[in-house]
Order: sequence, then structure tokens, then C-alpha cells
Amino acid sequence: MRTSLLARRARIGVVAPTAPSSSTIFISTRPSLMNPNVTTSVDPALAALSFAFAVIGSFIALNAASRIRSASGRLQTGNIVVAGIALGGIGVWTMHFIGMLALDMDAGRSYAAIETAVSLIAAIAATSLTLAYAAKAPEKLGRLVIAGVLLGMSVVVMHYLGMYGLKIIGYVQWNQALVALSVVIAVVAATAALWLAFNSASVGKRMAAAVVMGVAVCAMHYTGMLAAEFICTTENRNAIPQGFAYIPAFELPSLVIVVATTMGLILSFQQWMQSVSAKPIAPKLSRN
Repeated sequence: MRTSLLARRARIGVVAPTAPSSSTIFISTRPSLMNPNVTTSVDPALAALSFAFAVIGSFIALNAASRIRSASGRLQTGNIVVAGIALGGIGVWTMHFIGMLALDMDAGRSYAAIETAVSLIAAIAATSLTLAYAAKAPEKLGRLVIAGVLLGMSVVVMHYLGMYGLKIIGYVQWNQALVALSVVIAVVAATAALWLAFNSASVGKRMAAAVVMGVAVCAMHYTGMLAAEFICTTENRNAIPQGFAYIPAFELPSLVIVVATTMGLILSFQQWMQSVSAKPIAPKLSRN
């Protein structure tokens, strides 16, 4: 009976299983994900460039903020817009994405255009409203403290919105203590920068305030980045995440350059228009 069963198996190509010998080597043709943790590093040159953008944007914004309230007490919409675009758009948003370019990781990544655009709009709107609020009565310490908290939280919200727009095939584990530290850094430094900006008449002191604000933005950003541990869940680590309106990481530099240049042109045009309108018109001489 057993012989006939083996014969039928042989005729249909079925090989009876055999016990492995001590010399048998098993080779798996399926690659395994040995280390799901994504290795990251930061390019020092791009990190320094991100700090420069943070300081430049902060300097323009804090100068414009000091002129938001006119001598009559009215708020100047033009300077509110300039301050918001300079700080929220250049000092925070552009700094963030240059900082993201400085981040090198051994996994494919993309950026969601919708979340990226929302983070830009949110940064500009939040900083504009916060600076306008502070400019109404900058001599009141309580108002500056509230404005500092709001401004610091604006930076925090923009950063984590931008981080949400970063897509990898995997997920992010957050160190809650470092996330909390990033919030504290942003709020404290933003409050100090506002106080310096509204209590400093000289350009040098405003530059010092801009440096403090730049430190706030960068310290918050890189502390927040340190809080993130990227976990890859695909065996092909170089796979680029695909989705609706996803931008591959290698296309991000062009996007940042275009947006930053556009914002710079808008600010330059507005400042030029403001300087032209401020010039007194010379009276025409009569020929009689």
C-alpha cells in the first residue's frame, strides 16, 4: 500500500518530504527588514543657512512690527502684512524646510503639498495677528507675554504641521519630553525677542532681537527634529511614498526657492511703495 502511494506521487511529480541533514543550509529569497530605525544626520552648511533665513526674516519682521502702530495709534495694515510674511513665511516656514533639506535619512520621503501649503498660510496668519496684537500696546508687559506665548505657539504649530506633511513609508515615534522642551524654547525665546523688538529704538538692538528670534525658531525646530524617531516599515527603504499632491524630496529645493523669492519680491515691492508714499511732494513753482 505504501509502495503504491509513493509510486503515484512520483508519477504526478510530488516528492515526499525528507528530514534535513546536519549539512543542509536554508537560504531565504525574501529580504528581511533588519533595522527598521531610519538613520538620520544633519548637513551643517544647510543648518547654518536655515539659521540665516530665520534671522533675516525676523529682522525684517521686527522692524516692520515697530512701525505697525502709527503716531495716531492706528494700525498700519501694510506693515502687519510685511511682518507676517517676513517672520511667518521667511523666518519660520522657509527656515523649517531648509532645515528639512539639511536632514539626511536613509529612506525615501515625500512632502504632501496640501499640508505644506496649510503650514505656510498658518504661519503667516498667526504671526501677523500676534505682532498686530503686541503692537497695540507694546509698553504693557502682560500683553507682550501673551503675544510671546502666541508667537511661540505659532512657530510650534507651523513646525509640527510641516512635520505632518513629511511622508515616509512608515511612521514617527515622538519623544514627548523633547516635544515639550521644544514648546518651552519657542515660547520663552519668542517672548524675549518681542520685548527686545518693541523696547529697542536702535537698529543694532533690533538685530540682537532678530538673532534671539532666529535662535528660538532654530532651537525649536532642531529640538523637535531630535524628538522624532523615524520607523521604516518597507523592505525597499528607497521607495518614494506616493499619494495625492505628494512632492518628492528632491523637488523640494525648487519649491522653497520659488516661494521664498516670491515672498521677498512682495516685501520689497511693499517697502518701496511705502517709502514712495512717505516722501513729501515738492510744491510746483509758479511762473508768474
